[in-house]
Amino acid sequence: MGSSEPTLDDLLQDSKRKRNPFVPLGALVTAGVLTAGLISFKRGNSHLGQQLMRARVVVQGATVALMVGTAYYYGDNPWGSSSTP
Repeated sequence: MGSSEPTLDDLLQDSKRKRNPFVPLGALVTAGVLTAGLISFKRGNSHLGQQLMRARVVVQGATVALMVGTAYYYGDNPWGSSSTP
């Protein structure tokens, strides 16, 4: 009876996901651009600050797209339904 049930090691090994090294890099770039934009606003350069805030949105969107693309590449569906055609 106990031999047909999966062990804890089997369950943990199956659910292990591969990590994309570019996602932490994207998060770091996003935080850097956000910090630079906030510093620019504080120093009074609102034009540069606005451009950096727009750049932050672009970098953040690219990071999210990279996360979703990686999930699809490795076979996970980020929206819940696991049936694939």
